[in-house]
Amino acid sequence: MAVSNEHLRRWRLILGGHEADGTGYDLQGSDLAMDRCLHALYDAQRTGGLGGSAPNVARWLGDIRQYFPTPIVRVMQQDALDRLGLQRMLLEPEMLAAVEADVHLVATLLSLSRVIPERTKDTARQVVRRVVEELERKLANPLRQAVTGSLNRAQRNNRRPRHSEIDWDRTIRANLKHYQPAYRTIIPQTRIGFGRKTTALRDVILCVDQSGSMATSVVYSGILAAVLASIRALKTQMVVFDTAVVDLTEKLSDPVEVLFGTQLGGGTDINQALSYCQHRVSKPQDTILVLISDLYEGGDRQEMIKRSAALVAAGVQMIALLALDDRGAPSFDHALAATLAGLGVPAFACTPELFPDLMAAAINRHDINAWAAAREIVVAGAGTTGK
Repeated sequence: MAVSNEHLRRWRLILGGHEADGTGYDLQGSDLAMDRCLHALYDAQRTGGLGGSAPNVARWLGDIRQYFPTPIVRVMQQDALDRLGLQRMLLEPEMLAAVEADVHLVATLLSLSRVIPERTKDTARQVVRRVVEELERKLANPLRQAVTGSLNRAQRNNRRPRHSEIDWDRTIRANLKHYQPAYRTIIPQTRIGFGRKTTALRDVILCVDQSGSMATSVVYSGILAAVLASIRALKTQMVVFDTAVVDLTEKLSDPVEVLFGTQLGGGTDINQALSYCQHRVSKPQDTILVLISDLYEGGDRQEMIKRSAALVAAGVQMIALLALDDRGAPSFDHALAATLAGLGVPAFACTPELFPDLMAAAINRHDINAWAAAREIVVAGAGTTGK
């Protein structure tokens, strides 16, 4: 009896493609991607791969959600806990103390947070908090200094202050040359203001793609957003999305809570996320919207482009970060990145160390394309793409 291609396909997926599988069937497209997910978990040697040596684990955890139904995903995630050695690490404090925790391990733990047993969740939080505190020590001061300095310059450049905002000491000093002896007074041709004390000088919205491929970017985004939220002259909001949108702004006082509020993996609907952010914009001219995504749109692509154009037209300063991590050149949708660049939305990858300088440039309304060029960052749509 002849065996159909469908039967061969199923047997090939079951047997794993080893030399003795006997099917002679070559997988294509999504079947090949599915097979690779299975091979990565059940056939590859993954002992000791918890840190920087396995930066793609979180992406794999996102990929399986794309190719397998939810019940199967849960089984595979549980298997991953054991095969990655995470169960043992979380249950044995001495191993926890010895492991080299880094941003990739945090991304893996966050990806598995829904299946980590209750008795080990506290340990997982300890690991995450340890890495977060280390990264905060490294990133917080440069970000605060860069942003605060930019805000101070923005305040000092306030040359049309309201009467209640005038800095009289500096205004008088700046206008001494206009002293009128006949009237024994100064004519204040230039008025210098303190800036708006009671309201934020800038609104910052971080719109973060939490699909599996963006795992380390999510970790850095959560930490940097929490630092920005601690600066009173900024109104900072953080929104994460896959096919749903979650507003984590209320959690920004604790970056660990922010990170555990994410759910890495799943699809991508950028248009829906931008729609939510659009409704959160109250002062377009003073709003910086940072979209952190590889731009692989799974929603309405054309509507997403129109919405981006509308935000820019309204005066919002929009920047697309294709990655916010140290991995180098990211994988991203080149065509969509170039389209956004044509709308006036610079699209490029950025390291966490450069992010403070980027925010300072955005607050001062500098040309972001020129800023990137000066740092040899290649902007999508500017001849070549990537970083």
